[in-house]
Amino acid sequence: MCGIAGWIDWERDLTEAVGVVRAMAETLACRGPDQAGTWTSSHAAIGHRRLIVIDPEGGGQPMVRTAGGRNFVLTYNGELYNTAEIRSALESRGYVFQSNSDTEAVLLAYIEWGPRSVERLNGIFAYAVWDEANRRLVLARDRLGVKPLFYRYDGHSFLFGSEPKAILAHPDVKPEIDAEGLSEIFAVGPARTPGVGVYKGIRELKPGHFAVLSESGLRTVRYWALESRPHEDDLETTARKVHDLLKDSVERQLVSDVPICTLLSGGLDSSAISAFAARHLERQGRGPLHTFSIDYAGNDEHFKPSAFQPNSDADWVPVISNFLGTVHHKVVIETERLAEALRDAVHARDLPGMADVDSSLYLFCREIKKDFTVALSGECADEMFGGYPWFHREEMLWADTFPWSRAGHHRSRWLSPELRKVVDPEAYARARYEETLAETPRLEGETGQAARIRELFYLNYTWFMATLLNRKDRMSMACGLEVRVPFCDHRLVEYVWNIPWEMKLHGGREKGILRKALEGVLPEGVLYRKKSPFPKTHNPEYLHAMRRWVLRILDDKNSPLLPLIDQKVIRAMAEAKDDTFDQPWFGQLMTGPQLLAYLVEIDTWLRDYRVSIAV
Repeated sequence: MCGIAGWIDWERDLTEAVGVVRAMAETLACRGPDQAGTWTSSHAAIGHRRLIVIDPEGGGQPMVRTAGGRNFVLTYNGELYNTAEIRSALESRGYVFQSNSDTEAVLLAYIEWGPRSVERLNGIFAYAVWDEANRRLVLARDRLGVKPLFYRYDGHSFLFGSEPKAILAHPDVKPEIDAEGLSEIFAVGPARTPGVGVYKGIRELKPGHFAVLSESGLRTVRYWALESRPHEDDLETTARKVHDLLKDSVERQLVSDVPICTLLSGGLDSSAISAFAARHLERQGRGPLHTFSIDYAGNDEHFKPSAFQPNSDADWVPVISNFLGTVHHKVVIETERLAEALRDAVHARDLPGMADVDSSLYLFCREIKKDFTVALSGECADEMFGGYPWFHREEMLWADTFPWSRAGHHRSRWLSPELRKVVDPEAYARARYEETLAETPRLEGETGQAARIRELFYLNYTWFMATLLNRKDRMSMACGLEVRVPFCDHRLVEYVWNIPWEMKLHGGREKGILRKALEGVLPEGVLYRKKSPFPKTHNPEYLHAMRRWVLRILDDKNSPLLPLIDQKVIRAMAEAKDDTFDQPWFGQLMTGPQLLAYLVEIDTWLRDYRVSIAV
């Protein structure tokens, strides 16, 4: 993957703006540690940082091509999985390729088909194309939003970047948050409303959208959306199609000119991807597959089963590794380093995030990057097939709010009286929830539980899945590791969306249709193992470390966090002898230790980014 950045301005001459756009792109060096490039003209300055994965010699950027006497400039972050098909179609129209890179396929597709060319692409991407002759910029983002893209527009100056840090590096931009930004942090965080950039003036191009910028203004277009229609395939046909679509997605995503591996937890999703990958690489003579798992110091002693994490991954990883014949690598995270890496996670995300769920992934990816540049991961299967507890527990299914974040009344207690005048966590989350329900693609005639299940799937796609994809991109790219997510192939997503709930629940098991689709691919023990989420530390020392850190913050009169929190409430939590918040306040894993760590992250973010509050 790569990092992209740019500046379009109708009132200033940007010919000499190389230094500014280079500084913007330089903030993304971790995303693209291998090469850097810039391109400028009177009204456009384009920057790029490259992570070399395919065609080291021919894929440099910004990439410029001329057609009909017009220059087109592309800066691109992503991976295209149907490059061969795009090349063939373009070559039949007379185009001659100068490289083997997917970058050139994206650019020539744009030259031939314009902004709607994005509809022909199968991949994960965010890109910008500058049409010099027509003074037009087109931005596009992949259908599921695997790759990020942010922008800031004030009517004459337009800034964009893979991450907010690139925009914040521009001299005209200050790191400010207003009431909306505060609500994002304290009402729905660590999730984020689609399209909202949290920082004042910064927006996110939504998944499945492209945008066209010209001197007349900015226009955004939704080019892809889920469509609800009756599912006509029987059980056997459905299972076969799920199998074939997933297998094809994995095999397409194994294209790479650099070492590739998979993340393996021993659960259903990562095991399936590893199985398809191992067999494909073996057929190609590229095996054996290398796999990586994560664990935590002390978890063998302190692990405690719960409804959200019924068993430990550690016992299952060697089962599937031995079954597939992979070369396995186990990464063990020390508690002290897990706590220290919270700052790294904040800097990777540009915002407070999922606490040690983030920092552990950052440390995990950093270890993988020592030997590999590309990895495949199992994100999104639970959102697609209904694997989470909130699909199966009545009180969560019918909660009439975001089921992974039902602690709105608790969130209000954590805030200072002054902040409660500006932020109402329950009301803000409620408004965002109802907005999402209103856009759910309904199926005519569907009512009752079936209709509610469809709403829940849509909430998961647009919110929870987006949160996890953002986490995976930012933590991995902070280490220069490209992580691909085969379950996010839009063809598979579109098909699974309309599989009825009773079929998804085949055999009375969560993700039952996926299990059936994988019969013969995985051993039965793994195939029918109960779902367990991304592991967290159960070492009590982590809670103690977070308590000590929060108490230091509370004792620091210069802490920027203090005016935002109810200090008595938070101090009582930090000084309590036991974990006073043992139910998840976000997701499946974030309980008391993660709440304290989230507050640590907010304090770190406010300090390190020198965020000012404008309310």
